[in-house]
Amino acid sequence: MPASSPAQTLTSYLQPLMPNYLEELGQLCAIESPSDHKSGVDEVGAWVQQWVAQHGWQVEVWSDETVGNSIVATVQGGGKLRVMLAAHMDTVYPPGTLSEHPLRTEGDKLIGPGTADNKGGLLSGLYAIDALQQSNLLDHFATVSMVCGGDEETDMRSSEALLRHLAPSYDLALILEPGRPNGAIVSARKGIANYVLEAHGKSAHAGVEPHRGANAVLSLAHQIVALQALNGTREGLTVNVGVVAGGTRPNVVADYARAEVDVRVVQAADMEVVSEQIADIAANSPIDGVTTTLSGGWHFGPMARTSQVADLVSLAQSCAEELGFSLQDVATGGGSYANTLSSVGLALLDGLGPIGGHLHSPDEYIAISSIVPRIALISLLMLRHAEQTA
Repeated sequence: MPASSPAQTLTSYLQPLMPNYLEELGQLCAIESPSDHKSGVDEVGAWVQQWVAQHGWQVEVWSDETVGNSIVATVQGGGKLRVMLAAHMDTVYPPGTLSEHPLRTEGDKLIGPGTADNKGGLLSGLYAIDALQQSNLLDHFATVSMVCGGDEETDMRSSEALLRHLAPSYDLALILEPGRPNGAIVSARKGIANYVLEAHGKSAHAGVEPHRGANAVLSLAHQIVALQALNGTREGLTVNVGVVAGGTRPNVVADYARAEVDVRVVQAADMEVVSEQIADIAANSPIDGVTTTLSGGWHFGPMARTSQVADLVSLAQSCAEELGFSLQDVATGGGSYANTLSSVGLALLDGLGPIGGHLHSPDEYIAISSIVPRIALISLLMLRHAEQTA
């Protein structure tokens, strides 16, 4: 049970709203919004705008011609702390997925595309701000904003630009990706790079005069082995050649091959070193007559568990104790808006959305029993941080 007055106030306000929350989450999940389906993402944005308008908040639309528009909803208070909550409206599921995998409840799980990643987090952010407002606790804040991005599941081109633009105007960011299945929040994320390695050789008849050819597939195969051998050579380093293509027919020496490579590091200091290692492998073709080209690079750096993050983890754990539950933190290999905001020095935590799991699969879910405690945690964490910085 909540052990403090603000914790009790927030929980008491939120608990009766559970039926509304579940109904509204169903509405959001019913809108299919894969990243490459701008009209669907913008429909989610329109839903958010309508919700915000009903609550009298300010709203700004960050328009984009090719991907979903981002939405920034803001309330003003009388204090000093400026807080950004961030979630995304796009999903990985193509149109038609919902008809094959409709939203359903099994025990404590609400299962369906987008429930955890990230519509549950988005809605929780809106409810967390509303709980502060309705509990007359906004006087502790100068600004609280809910930032809803439209392209997080792809290259984040549009929403990343928005986050970098907004970051200097805030003191704290809480990223509302789902909590881990064990309830842990996220205190560190790996940096991510994507490369494309292309090999250019010379075609020839494989049965009659193979000596006239230069096999791009064979050359690339050697380089793939070298790339994979980088795994674990630095703490937390992962290198995965995930897509390979090349050649035209089995009786033709392949004159072209390509590989797509995913690279992740824990430490920002490793980014340059690993880039140089990959460039060296790409530059040295083991087959005469084959040349290679390397493109791509780092998409964003890691979110490190700095002393600032550690302090926020401790504060979040204290807030959880006030609310009557325990809380752990973990590092993860996936990327999120936290990587971008961390790179510009903004204090932040991630994984504060409802507890969830099986992301990017038809069995994606959130734990219904976690919804109210996690929303209350978001609100109380903002409040306690505001009190510390007053």
